[in-house]
Amino acid sequence: MEDNLWELRPGVEMSQDALESVAQIACALKSLSAYVTFVIEREDCPEDLQQIVDDGVKAIDKLFV
Repeated sequence: MEDNLWELRPGVEMSQDALESVAQIACALKSLSAYVTFVIEREDCPEDLQQIVDDGVKAIDKLFV
């Protein structure tokens, strides 16, 4: 994975291996967020899916700048 792709918030510490895994998950969630936003515009998205995505994005924001 590319160095410095995701910058951790001050005070957040994790090993390089964990950081790479969490960053991959974060990328997947950000992609899912973009997809869900697109689907919502078409009004086919279940409300619970939007909540799951929103919760995942909030979790990312707690770790990364």
